[in-house]
Amino acid sequence: MNRQKKLQQLFKEKSRKANAKLAPKSNKPKYISKADRLKMEAEASQEPSLSTEE
Repeated sequence: MNRQKKLQQLFKEKSRKANAKLAPKSNKPKYISKADRLKMEAEASQEPSLSTEE
């Protein structure tokens, strides 16, 4: 493989990686730990009970 081709390959590889970082992320939801989910559920269950008492 000659030098020119190697340089072109390296340039393409770097540009692909850079474009991949800039590309929009997938629609996959962000991971929420089990402890955080339980905490959010507890907060959600407390809010309606407070609003019904008023």
